[in-house]
Amino acid sequence: MMARTAEAVVYALIGIPVLGGLAVTLAASLGFLPALGGDAFSLAAWGRLFAEPGLGGTLRLTIGVGFAATALSLALSFAVLAKLSGRRSGGRLDAALAPLLASPHSTIAIGLAFLIAPSGWLVRLLSPWATGLTTPPDLIIVGDAGGLSLALGLVLKETPFLVAVGLTAIRQFPAEANLRAARGLGFEPATAWLLVVAPQLYPRMRFPVYAVLAYSLSAVDMALVLAPSHPAPLSILALRWLLSPDLADVFPGEAAAMLQLALVVAALVVWRLAEGIATALLLRRAESGARDGGRFVVSAFATLGAMTFVLGFAALLGLGLWAFAWRWTFPHAFPEQWSLALILGRFQRLAEPLTTTIELALVSALGALALAIAWLENEDRRGRRTEPVLIFTPLLLPQIAFLFGAETLFAALRLDGSLAAVAWAHALFVFPYVWLALADSWRALDPRYARAATALGAGRLTTLLRVKLPILLGPLSLAFAIGVAVSVAQYLATLFAGGGRVTTLTTEALALAAGGDRRLSAIVGLAQAFVPLAFYLVALATPCLVYARRKGLQAP
Repeated sequence: MMARTAEAVVYALIGIPVLGGLAVTLAASLGFLPALGGDAFSLAAWGRLFAEPGLGGTLRLTIGVGFAATALSLALSFAVLAKLSGRRSGGRLDAALAPLLASPHSTIAIGLAFLIAPSGWLVRLLSPWATGLTTPPDLIIVGDAGGLSLALGLVLKETPFLVAVGLTAIRQFPAEANLRAARGLGFEPATAWLLVVAPQLYPRMRFPVYAVLAYSLSAVDMALVLAPSHPAPLSILALRWLLSPDLADVFPGEAAAMLQLALVVAALVVWRLAEGIATALLLRRAESGARDGGRFVVSAFATLGAMTFVLGFAALLGLGLWAFAWRWTFPHAFPEQWSLALILGRFQRLAEPLTTTIELALVSALGALALAIAWLENEDRRGRRTEPVLIFTPLLLPQIAFLFGAETLFAALRLDGSLAAVAWAHALFVFPYVWLALADSWRALDPRYARAATALGAGRLTTLLRVKLPILLGPLSLAFAIGVAVSVAQYLATLFAGGGRVTTLTTEALALAAGGDRRLSAIVGLAQAFVPLAFYLVALATPCLVYARRKGLQAP
């Protein structure tokens, strides 16, 4: 009964804000939003949207960056996975990538901006000995009109994510055995991986790839730091209207949000069609009998993939340098003076957003973990799997398409601007990731453990608490840490559900990124990265400590 109740709670938790928010957004885009004086349906908002100067450039930028970043991230991750094939370094790489995986998108964006800016760390490292520069060059790198810096930021964040997903998915089928068979038939390792492993691996990664595509097309947090202001991406255009002091701008903003939704849906359809074309090409290549080729391409992309990891770590390291720098003039490669004074002086300002960030992360992650356990336990009791398709919709839809509408629902419930509303909004995105992180491990648990406990007289609840959960302590800890990281990264959910009255490290970091104080921005960005990383480290250490303690207690 409790498990079925949890399932109903999950559907209500996700369905009410998402579906209700979409309905409100659609109605507002058609001019109907009585709370703002829209009492009749009309197409005036759409007319204003399509009359917006530069809309064509906005759409080209959005589509180009979204597809390019997703395709490049997928190619780089596949090349890295191909190079790792046959080696036992996958687990070590997964652990090494933890700082990049834990860091929010906005942290990577701010660090990258500090890294590649005309006065950034990369230019400083090369000046003046290689460039001859003694003053920063007059170039537009961050926020370039082509969106290259935004695409690079997306690639730096999404490539490690897809590599981590691939390392998990590749363990679900006999990849190494298939590779050995292909090599025995004379195929080169790279060709064998592309023709034998990749077609089996990609279907297991399809949903994360779709989520990356949807995010890349509708990113707000990274776009606020790295995207050009004109033409701006469609998500930024919609956000400007929705946050405008003129309430009449909400209607074209909602129309832009619906256009963003249509764009993402169309992109997913196009990507699905491209999958069919790629499958046909791989099949034709396999049928041709060619056993070589592809080695150079795989090696080149694997090298680029490794470079993205290096750039990502350099972005985080640059944040650390700026956070502790007291005096750092161009073109010195490193700060000339260091000090803790700025950090200590700003600690009081960070105390409130830091506390709020941790509170929201704990509430949303713990709640999501409890519901995920109840859902999966319900599967065990029913004896059949139930894929909660609805819960994945927040990851595949642009946030701006339903979060503003969800805010009106929170207001109707008198929750807007409260921590409860923000925690609920965070849970929309935390629960799917927690469920995905836990589901495979839970389903792979040998059912004979539960049967043995039942045979010894243990009830279902006792079996869950005394048998299943202790065995799955590692996956549970990791799923919880992932939930914390997802919560910490939420920007739009905090902005809309909090009504601008709830401040977290992420909202503070993006607000400061628009200013000129690099040191203060670096301090907040570093704190923003530290919180989820600390939970990741605790999640990795907890099972080891618990099992070591048990072994010590059992020792004679």
